[in-house]
Amino acid sequence: MSTLNDTLQKLCDVAANPAAQLNAMVAQGKKAIGCFPVYSPAELVIAAGMTPFAVWGAEMEISSAKKYFPSFYCGIAQTCLEMGLNGKLDKLSGAMIPVLCDTLKCLGQNWKVGVKNVPFIPVIHPQNRKLPAGVEFMRKQYVAIAEKLSAISGRKVDKASLQKAIDTCNAQRAALREFSDVAALYPHLISPAQRNAVIKSGGFMDRAEHTAAVRQIIEQCRQQPVKEWSGHKVVTTGILADSPALLQVLADNKFAVVADEVAQESRQYRTDVPADADPFNALARQISDMEGCSVLYDPDKKRGPMIVDMVKKHGAQGVVFLMTKFCDPEEFDFPMVKKALDAAGIPMVSVEVDQQMRSFEQARTALQTFADVISA
Repeated sequence: MSTLNDTLQKLCDVAANPAAQLNAMVAQGKKAIGCFPVYSPAELVIAAGMTPFAVWGAEMEISSAKKYFPSFYCGIAQTCLEMGLNGKLDKLSGAMIPVLCDTLKCLGQNWKVGVKNVPFIPVIHPQNRKLPAGVEFMRKQYVAIAEKLSAISGRKVDKASLQKAIDTCNAQRAALREFSDVAALYPHLISPAQRNAVIKSGGFMDRAEHTAAVRQIIEQCRQQPVKEWSGHKVVTTGILADSPALLQVLADNKFAVVADEVAQESRQYRTDVPADADPFNALARQISDMEGCSVLYDPDKKRGPMIVDMVKKHGAQGVVFLMTKFCDPEEFDFPMVKKALDAAGIPMVSVEVDQQMRSFEQARTALQTFADVISA
């Protein structure tokens, strides 16, 4: 019988080596479609009989991508293209790339030109996503994407297969939401790195298999007593939080991540696909239902109040804003998030992150100081 550490280690291994997962999929005769940031419709991939495979860049040096991007571009886009140009993603059968920010628009077009072995599938979201016209536009986009995926897999995406895929992904979302709440109660059992790995691994595995593993972790945690945490409880926000070195800095300073508002993490599972007689319409409505995301049009600027609510719900002492270098949407959101936190009397520290960073000593110093501030 597996222990909590065994189950956690399994998912940590998956998160640490996505390439091995992709190789295994292809060796088994499966086709995988790259799901690039931020919202690629994994349900359509599953309905077409293929496996969605998350591509959010990697910690690596940039070489080939410099021919396409200036040095001040977001590292996520640069490393995604770098892997494509260097053949590391050649085993993908397609690449779904959203165009939710200016950088992603360029990533898709550069991918189309530079990466010939992996077909580019654009995912175009409407800015006015809450209007009926926006929902209908999104629905038509999903229908068009489904046709492209069906051409790759040879399996038609119909309403029955799509609804089954939606149910599978909603079950995973529910499990991850519950895991996040449980992990907040057991920081002595689940470190920041392990919490991240459990969430991240879901992008590289069969969705049902991942859901079963997450539910196993939940049950294994609940069999243990809840202990008072002697360290610091924080909420993280940003685009990425999966740097092993940075997560180790959090652990070294006894930070427990009790909730997050991170694009690669909770933004992927906090909003279910709603019930609808037309599953294509349901997928489109999910985008219109999403709130508080820096890359989605949000005139009411709900992100700050949402983070305040997270802090209060989980008894956090502060917020760690993981600022992705050269990310315009996040930089635009920062002042409004800070204003909301200041008004609520919640301390925040901003830490710059980049997938090409090799030294985190500046982040270590900032987090050490922040730990002293919230403990005072």
